[in-house]
Amino acid sequence: MAFLTSNTPLDVVKHLVLIAGAGLLLVLGFFYVYLPMSTHHGETITVPKVTGMNVADLEAYLDERNLNYFVDDSSYSPNIRPFTVLVQDPAPGEKVKEGRKIYLQVSMKNPPVIKMPKLTDGSSKNAMLILKSYDLVVGQIQLVPDLASGAVLKQLVNGKEIAAGAPIAKGTKVDLVVGDGQGNQTFAVPNLIDMPEDEAITLLVGQGLQKGEVFEQPAEAGQTPGTVVRQRPTYGPDATIRMGQLVDIWVAK
Repeated sequence: MAFLTSNTPLDVVKHLVLIAGAGLLLVLGFFYVYLPMSTHHGETITVPKVTGMNVADLEAYLDERNLNYFVDDSSYSPNIRPFTVLVQDPAPGEKVKEGRKIYLQVSMKNPPVIKMPKLTDGSSKNAMLILKSYDLVVGQIQLVPDLASGAVLKQLVNGKEIAAGAPIAKGTKVDLVVGDGQGNQTFAVPNLIDMPEDEAITLLVGQGLQKGEVFEQPAEAGQTPGTVVRQRPTYGPDATIRMGQLVDIWVAK
């Protein structure tokens, strides 16, 4: 005949302690064993330097390091190869988790198009500052006779006037026609014949004139190679020229 035995209060306490202990082990195992193994808790990757690299090379390079990238900005510079990484975030050397995205700023292939600023009626000094602020390049500054000393009279691109507001690509060279403050003052045409080419050009600049075209022609009898054999406008007792005017020369070779 079997006898039924009842659990004593002490047995109940022991069972509860065993159940609580098993539960605690499960919780600790989940947080300190399973999670670290499944999420690589505590493991970090050092961010490599990718600035200066081409975007086309990043896919394989970052895949090997378990990292990703995203291009979120771009800018243009004529001196930098297109699609070159300019800025990265996070910075090189920072510690990140596996799979982290690196955000990039990349150089553009084509310059952005902007509106041409108005430079005329202002000073040439102010025009240069405006061009720089618009990422445009200051080209040639041509002085012409005009009483408005230092004032921009024309703005040119490739020899043609460009109006304010016209579309223009960043990095474009803009030439300026500037008044010399002399008006229509005239003086005698200098005689450049038989002068060495470099001395003739120096003389023109010193007298407020500009070098025009330089043509070469075979030296004839009595002519010294490297010297000016012809000029336009021609020299003569009654020949006059205005400040800032162009002078073309022919040089014997």
